[in-house]
Amino acid sequence: MDKLSKIEVGGAPEGAQAVDRAMAILLLVSKMHTAGASLSQLVVQSGLKQPTVHRLLLALVRGGLVEQEESTKKYYLGYESYVLGMLAGDRFGIQQQARGSVARLAHVSQDTAFLTIRRGHFSVCMHREEGAYPIRAHVLSVGDRHPLGIGAGSIAILAALNDDEVEEILTDNAEIYKAHYPAVTAGKLRELVGETREKGFSAHRGLVHPGSWGIGVAVYDEFGQPSAALSIGAVDTRLSDEQRQQSLAALMQEEAERLHARLIVPMRNRGAPEKRRPVLKEASKRA
Repeated sequence: MDKLSKIEVGGAPEGAQAVDRAMAILLLVSKMHTAGASLSQLVVQSGLKQPTVHRLLLALVRGGLVEQEESTKKYYLGYESYVLGMLAGDRFGIQQQARGSVARLAHVSQDTAFLTIRRGHFSVCMHREEGAYPIRAHVLSVGDRHPLGIGAGSIAILAALNDDEVEEILTDNAEIYKAHYPAVTAGKLRELVGETREKGFSAHRGLVHPGSWGIGVAVYDEFGQPSAALSIGAVDTRLSDEQRQQSLAALMQEEAERLHARLIVPMRNRGAPEKRRPVLKEASKRA
């Protein structure tokens, strides 16, 4: 069985397996949306054979979800992907609600600020704002998808889950961590989860890309679940000072509270009971 099947689709029936594989290829194309994805890149990253990847790409192109640039032969997200994203945006209100928060964090910190959302056992970068500081770290791009625990926002989400969920995620993602993030171990992630719960914010210290640091806080949705995170990424010299970390974390927590309050308004208007989020130690009290 090829690598993608082993990781992504398991023992799914043949028809469902084809759909799962096509969706996996679509996600890979979205991850490389800026520079475009070549056929060879998709073969390597998916673990599927070239004829299989090519056949799946043809189906995605026919459906308008993927387009191939004639001059470079690279693949990009197609117009139908854009349309679907716009339609989905109406349902996932957190992305629209968080734009102001992300912009304010980038302005105040002068570094790069992000909104990350949870998708199952993974996280996806949904929004990014650049600050004024001229030196950028190697950080997330919009559309990047990683297993939970990779990146400051993703660690913050992981730490906000209960212990059983954390262990389930670490077990399910074990092969992915080992294959693509060699410095990330279950033991290290458990350590970061404990640290995040104690401090009230996560700190990602160049675990994946040396010199690239980040801090993050979880955002709780209208159901009281940690469905997203706000984070700030920068070069190590910008975030190595603990006092600055605490100061920025306090700002992020304020924005997370503001965002949570905006998200629960529609629920109150529908007459549904509000589920309160758990409270972590406030970083603002430590600053």
